[in-house]
Amino acid sequence: MNRILHILIFIALAGSSFITAAQDTLPKFNVRNVGNDKYIIGWTNPFPNMSQISIQRSHDSLRNYTTILSVADPKAIQNGYADTKAPNDHMYYRLFFVLEGGIFYFTEAKKPILDTSASASKTIIETKILSKIDSANLKKIEAFVPSFYVYTKKEGVFINLPDADDKKYSIKFFEENNDFLFEIKGVKQTALTLDKANFHRAGWYRFELYNDEKLVEKHRFYLAKDF
Repeated sequence: MNRILHILIFIALAGSSFITAAQDTLPKFNVRNVGNDKYIIGWTNPFPNMSQISIQRSHDSLRNYTTILSVADPKAIQNGYADTKAPNDHMYYRLFFVLEGGIFYFTEAKKPILDTSASASKTIIETKILSKIDSANLKKIEAFVPSFYVYTKKEGVFINLPDADDKKYSIKFFEENNDFLFEIKGVKQTALTLDKANFHRAGWYRFELYNDEKLVEKHRFYLAKDF
């Protein structure tokens, strides 16, 4: 009985150390193709004030991201998720994470890298351990998913319009109570940052994005108190 217990402890420690060694520290993370249509997203969290981490997936690296999971315990130092429902191995993944106070970030997008270094036994150990994590993560929470087009960064409010050269974009900004603030017409920059000084206070704001007077998106964003 003791020998069996020792073997189980050894396997658990070996699998845990293997995962830890393979994980990058946020905002870096990794995505590995471990075979059998399974893609493992893993990371190490250095932020004790983390309030939300969501995994997003898309067919390309810039747009059309869908949140596939908001983790149940965003403060966990090591965490991961095994995506078994991806349509192919050409998908892009990114993490969206929020710190207490409303500051949030997008990581860079990554495609799965074929894991050729892990032996079959290590992969089996890792999959079993991550399946336990998956079970906890399946208890999804309602989460704010920021706009692809307008969101906050440390520098200010970032406007992301990759096809602005071919469109006639305009953006209206509002207070949280729908009071009109200002409008930017004829946006031709594909990437534009608005200084936080354009907004009077910290808190939630709304915007409406139009293309040739047709509504593209209504959404909101949060400015933290660090300005």
